[in-house]
Amino acid sequence: MDLQRRQVLIGGLAGLAGLAGMRPSAAASALEANRLSFYHIHTAETLSVAYREHGVIVPDAIAAIDHLLRDFRTGEAHNIDVDLLDTLSLLHEASGRRGRFEIISGYRSPRTNAALRAATSGVAEKSLHIHGRAIDVRSTGLATSELRDAALELARGGVGYYRQSNFVHLDTGAFRSW
Repeated sequence: MDLQRRQVLIGGLAGLAGLAGMRPSAAASALEANRLSFYHIHTAETLSVAYREHGVIVPDAIAAIDHLLRDFRTGEAHNIDVDLLDTLSLLHEASGRRGRFEIISGYRSPRTNAALRAATSGVAEKSLHIHGRAIDVRSTGLATSELRDAALELARGGVGYYRQSNFVHLDTGAFRSW
């Protein structure tokens, strides 16, 4: 698509977005791919993938993300909530699309969650990690405090800031922070 036609299309979407109450950037991003890059600190696995192209979910990409974010202790995988990926995508935009996400914890099996809960404080009994709706991350494109601030600005779920451990917890539950 040539640049002038693309600009007209994006402008039209921005106008429609205004009528629909969407941000123009959200409408424009529907024209593009939602790409995320990850590094898992426990497995040393990397993944760079477009999980949504032109607003359509890419099943093979979702399967790759589900595998990467598996419980690294047990090998069990779970479907990861696409809303969580969308939150990560918006945070990646906030970084100017720099860097990648470093994964500390994605999906946790109920057994792993119970073991962590018994060994340390701060692990919720009904953690959203068990349902593929939470992730603990940091970004190479933003300082951890900046990642937290950007997540709080989005107000798209839970945001926990763990300064000493240098990560942010994100989930797709009700908006709250700690």
